[in-house]
Amino acid sequence: MIAVLDFGSQYTHLITRRIRELGVKAEIFEFDTDEAILKENKVEGIILSGGPASVFEKNAPSLNKKILNLGIPILGICYGHQLLAHLLGGEVKSSKKKEYGQEILFVKKSGVLLSGLAKEEQVWFSHGVTVYKLPKDFEILAATKNTPIAAYCHPGKNIFGVQFHPEVTHTPKGKKILQNFLFKICHAKRTWKINEVKENLIKSLKNEIGDKKIMLGVSGGVDSNVAAELLHQAIGDNLTCVFIDTGLLRKNEAGEITTYFKKSGYKNFRKISAEDKFLSVLKGITDPEEKRKIFSQVYFQVFIETANRLEKKIKFEFLAQGTIYPDRVESGKTSKTSSLIKSHHNLSVPQTLNLKIVEPLRDFYKDEVRQLGKNLGIPEKQISRHPFPGPGLLIRILGEITKDRIKILQEADAIFIDELRNFGYYDKVWQAFAALLPVKSVGVMGDERTYGYIVTLRAVTSNDAMTADWANLPSELLKKVSSRIINKVKGINRVVYDISQKPPATIEYE
Repeated sequence: MIAVLDFGSQYTHLITRRIRELGVKAEIFEFDTDEAILKENKVEGIILSGGPASVFEKNAPSLNKKILNLGIPILGICYGHQLLAHLLGGEVKSSKKKEYGQEILFVKKSGVLLSGLAKEEQVWFSHGVTVYKLPKDFEILAATKNTPIAAYCHPGKNIFGVQFHPEVTHTPKGKKILQNFLFKICHAKRTWKINEVKENLIKSLKNEIGDKKIMLGVSGGVDSNVAAELLHQAIGDNLTCVFIDTGLLRKNEAGEITTYFKKSGYKNFRKISAEDKFLSVLKGITDPEEKRKIFSQVYFQVFIETANRLEKKIKFEFLAQGTIYPDRVESGKTSKTSSLIKSHHNLSVPQTLNLKIVEPLRDFYKDEVRQLGKNLGIPEKQISRHPFPGPGLLIRILGEITKDRIKILQEADAIFIDELRNFGYYDKVWQAFAALLPVKSVGVMGDERTYGYIVTLRAVTSNDAMTADWANLPSELLKKVSSRIINKVKGINRVVYDISQKPPATIEYE
């Protein structure tokens, strides 16, 4: 087991994910975790994550110093790198020249941590604070043009620090550094296997739920499908799947979801039509967070009403959710120091809901969820679906939600996805969709002036949704999509393509 102490970085769980990819079990703990807990979990190595704070700030998150004396190897990343130096007597101060993005790392002494790296390597930075003087008996391993101490170590105590982020894909040899730490320094064993994870999850769910009844909201997306199959294999017909048709789904999606679950042997499947209810409460609302919160409230209200109607036959004690880790990261739910980016409807559980929450996928990334789904026997067509947010088109229609705007976006989005499949690009991108902007522009159709909406197309490549780049789609594909949308979808006269990266943008629009 490797313990990742979370100081609030948006990339904290990427560290854990990279470790798992290397076959080693890893879990996230609070930054101030007691040393007894680490001993109890038989931790073989400790990694301190980055974070948004500065070691100079009042009440800045700090380490339980007793951990430094456990004799367990420690690697500090970014903020963790600075904090270790600060606590052990080094000098840390604000940088004159801040580093954000790709830099060249000059390896002065590879040691064990940087073994296998060339003298110059590309790495990814994000910092405005720098270690300028090392604690006693520490050694400099690497530097950059503007950072004199970009990596260090104390060989005798097995304490290491790197100012850059080895966990992100923008540091090409980052995985090698983590390998060195895991296997050459911590001597960890490869015990993390996704097949074993499946069996352990099913066993855990059986033990937790037993013969009690549980509700699960399903959307037809990968996350809720995998959560449903895990629960179905664990507890069978004690699971009731509730599909709420919010009216904010993609074209023909409600019917496809219903057909899939009924054909897959889910005896207790309930479809609830709630389009009118959602549209009425969202009328006139334009603020993104307010829209999400209202959606969450109505969503759970419908759940409660559904449970009450079923109460005569079924007594539920649990509510399952298909929450995955990126949802929790962006909602600031992973630690005391995480920042809110946007709220997620399935993380905003009303206090009045008297059901115990079960989140079987809460610690997994999308690619791990997909692999779980394959191991569970879910058809490839369902597993390879692009991510679709719980609030659906609500967050892809900027501004007010109306029935007319929903219809327009459904048609445009269906055309985009259809052409992606026709050109063979659907499986080459992580996620693709159309979004509707709350503005209109002038156009000309058939010698007549038009005043129509602008639709924006978004397609990104990613490994985990924590970072993403815009997909460089062929111009012929974009041309075909634009032509079809403008000619076939009444109300749209302009199509644009989004070339924003995440960060600074998010993948979704609201």
